[in-house]
Amino acid sequence: MTLLTAAALDLAAGIFQTATAQPSRTLQEQLETLAADPVLSQAAFGICVRTGDGRTLAEMNSAKMLVPASNMKLISTGTALYTLGPDYRFRTWIGHDGEIIDGVLYGNLYITGGGDPTLGSKDSIAVAVGKTFGEWEKLVRDAGIRHIKGHVVGDGSRFEGMAEEPTWLWNDIGTYYGAGATGLMFYENMQSFSVSAGAEVGADVNISPSYPLTPWMEFRYSCTTGRKGTGDQLYMYTSDLAPVAEIRGTFAVDRAAKRLDCANKFPEYTCAWYFTDWLRSHGIECDGGAADYRLNTEWITESGGATDINMLGYTASPSLERIVFETNHASNNLYAETLLRALGKELHESACYDSSYVAVSDAFKALGVDTSRGLHLQDGSGLSRQNYVSPDFFCRFLRAMMSADCYGSYLRSLPSPGGNGTLLYNMKSQPETLKNRIKAKSGSMNGVRCYSGYILPAGHKPADCLTEDMKARTVVFSIMVNNCTAPTWKLRPLLDRMMATIADYGN
Repeated sequence: MTLLTAAALDLAAGIFQTATAQPSRTLQEQLETLAADPVLSQAAFGICVRTGDGRTLAEMNSAKMLVPASNMKLISTGTALYTLGPDYRFRTWIGHDGEIIDGVLYGNLYITGGGDPTLGSKDSIAVAVGKTFGEWEKLVRDAGIRHIKGHVVGDGSRFEGMAEEPTWLWNDIGTYYGAGATGLMFYENMQSFSVSAGAEVGADVNISPSYPLTPWMEFRYSCTTGRKGTGDQLYMYTSDLAPVAEIRGTFAVDRAAKRLDCANKFPEYTCAWYFTDWLRSHGIECDGGAADYRLNTEWITESGGATDINMLGYTASPSLERIVFETNHASNNLYAETLLRALGKELHESACYDSSYVAVSDAFKALGVDTSRGLHLQDGSGLSRQNYVSPDFFCRFLRAMMSADCYGSYLRSLPSPGGNGTLLYNMKSQPETLKNRIKAKSGSMNGVRCYSGYILPAGHKPADCLTEDMKARTVVFSIMVNNCTAPTWKLRPLLDRMMATIADYGN
């Protein structure tokens, strides 16, 4: 055994004391080390980390305005909760014009939408469509109507202007996630198709509409079976200018059969058509059939249009709190656009995007958020590549929301890594206690990946996360990456390490 001399022991002790006396690296230094990873070498990157009481813990390029993708939903859901309140509900009205004589309505029955995005949806928070139709039927029967001589009209005119934000990409607006918000929605304004590959490369793809049926539509299929390994490259191209849609692209020969969800540009007609069929199957005939306030104008010619509607009653959507929860957990674009347009309608009597932008600005002003820097808002979902937000702005907005009465609802709407929602596959190797402290929104599209949200103090409990002490110890953060060509399997673990580092710091 080798024995150390006294001098050697003194030297070793000195080295140990020097090492332990050195302060641990700051959060800024730790994040700078991670940001130097080659994965980000050619990307645009920004980060901002602040405490709930306003102290900056770390920042790099925090004023740089970047494309946020679905991080935009933090703004649309937050301003909607703050302005409309967690208990707000969208209404769908049933009414009629004309006269009711001996059980016969000599006029039209109207389904007047109030922007309920869950109507007819397969979403778990939605009321089953059969239950909704049953309630509408009861309103009709209670009014004494047993036969309709006119039409059942789907009226979505409450949401004026274009359904889609004009800067959305052409190949996005035919997808299910590019379906615009309308006054009367149905099945989240989607059209589903059954798809399977042909027998060989170059053969036609086997494709047919499944639900909802839209017999007035003309579907064209310019799609072929692609080579093995080329995946699903099918896109629908359509608009509300005519009932015509074309699906183009390829579907790989080795792909399993699937359901393809695309956009339905005529949800008002679809809703009216299905409710007409429901009434007929329950003994109430409608001579004129379904009509659409835009697509089918025969009813306008006959009656001169809806000038004086006698409203019979309405059904209501789930609460805004539940819709916001689903919007942020599932990153539902349609729900987010609905919230933005509803703000314009409620505050400025117009659901056009211009009015909605003003309504959001009103909310920022009331929250005390300075919009003179760090924000260019284009839509509510983040689908537009002309949204630009800085990490600094996200942190300022998130801090402002902590002072709002709706902060608890807002915080609960954000998923945690490894839990249900869009963060399911994040931070797999981290302990549950750390992951449960992170409440964040993800945002991703080609070349873009962002995470913004809250990190709650260690040892927090749901009941006390709203106390002033807990708010002061809560951390707000925004990590934004643009123009990154690295694959997801390389980029996501790096950003996960950044979030874990922030959560570990000081706890």
